Amino acid sequence: MSWFESFVLGLVQGLTEFLPISSSAHLRLTAAFAGWQDPGAAFTAITQIGTEAAVIIYFRKDIGRIISTWSRSLFNRELRHDHDAQMGWLVIVGSIPIGVLGITLKDAIEGPFRDLQLIATTLIVMGVVLGIADRLAARDETGGRHRAAKQRKTLTDLSVKDGLLYGVCQAMALIPGVSRSGATISGGLLMGYTRESAARYSFLLAIPAVLASGVYELKDAGEGHVSWGPTLFATVIAFVVGYAVIAWFMKFISNKSFMPFVIYRILLGIALFALVAAGTLTPHAGETAG
Repeated sequence: MSWFESFVLGLVQGLTEFLPISSSAHLRLTAAFAGWQDPGAAFTAITQIGTEAAVIIYFRKDIGRIISTWSRSLFNRELRHDHDAQMGWLVIVGSIPIGVLGITLKDAIEGPFRDLQLIATTLIVMGVVLGIADRLAARDETGGRHRAAKQRKTLTDLSVKDGLLYGVCQAMALIPGVSRSGATISGGLLMGYTRESAARYSFLLAIPAVLASGVYELKDAGEGHVSWGPTLFATVIAFVVGYAVIAWFMKFISNKSFMPFVIYRILLGIALFALVAAGTLTPHAGETAG
């Protein structure tokens, strides 16, 4: 991998990690469209450490408070009913599904799941799911002609059951094209949470899963066509760009619809199917490129 490729892929990772459009799919598609070799699951997982570092810095006050209260609650019973202590446990509980499935499906993640036709399918299907969830949220927020506005849940209402359901949604993102933020935000909206609460918990929930995945894949870094230097460079680029995207996205979702992302996902999926059908791209384009 050249330094230019690593710069472009790091930029793509940072731009797409927190948007509900799938960073892993865009890394795969960028390589395929450019005629580059697929950067692989290890490169994707490691560069995600950069974007998660951006999450840690952006939400540092929340994270510090949660870790502090949760740690003290292990020895102080009175703190166990504190929201921050409960959030610590809920992040742990919600991380279980992706941890189990990530190890179980490792071979599929690195192989069959990177098929461009499968990516096109997940882009479209999850786009439709996100669209439905967004419409339901909008209906609750604004009400209607014969319906009063409905109060949606916040993170103070988060239960163990909902935390696990969030975790299952996050685990679906092991398939490129699903999108970690897209799946968890959609799940949160369908469970009745506000847009801001769904996004905030999505970002917090991703931290242990992404960091664990990145550390696990470190053993495979530097193998094949992707060396350590370009991988680290792409990770730094992803961090810088990712931080800016988080700041923008958290403001965007406060009063905007997810429909632009829904339309983009569906159009990209259709275009990808068309390119494969026309023979412009093969389902495994880039896997054997030079």
